[in-house]
Amino acid sequence: MTDGALSLDPSVVAVILAMAAVTVLTKVGGIWLVRQVELGDRLEAGLSVLPGAIVIALLGPELAAGGPPEWAAAAVVLGVMWRTENILFALCAGVLSVVAFRALAAGTGLPIA
Repeated sequence: MTDGALSLDPSVVAVILAMAAVTVLTKVGGIWLVRQVELGDRLEAGLSVLPGAIVIALLGPELAAGGPPEWAAAAVVLGVMWRTENILFALCAGVLSVVAFRALAAGTGLPIA
C-alpha cells in the first residue's frame, strides 16, 4: 500500500461499508415491517410527524444553549417556513443564517454562546 494522500486502510473501508449496509437494512426493514402491519389512523398520523419531531429533538437543545446568533437564525427559519412551507428550504436558510449571524457577531464583538 502506498502512503499517498488518497490511500485508505482496508479496515476503515470495511467499517464504512458495514455502516452503510446497516443503514440500508434498517431503512428497508422498517419499510417492510410497516407494509406487513395494518396501520391505524393514529399510528399513521404519528409516523407522519416523526421527522419534524426528530428535527426538534436534535435542534431544540442547541437553540436553548445558543445565544443571539442562534436565536436570530431560528427566527429566520420560522419566517421562511411560514412563507414557503418547505422544511428543506427553511433548514438550509437556517444553516446559512446561523453562519452569517455568528460571523457578524464575531466581527462586532458581541458575545457568542
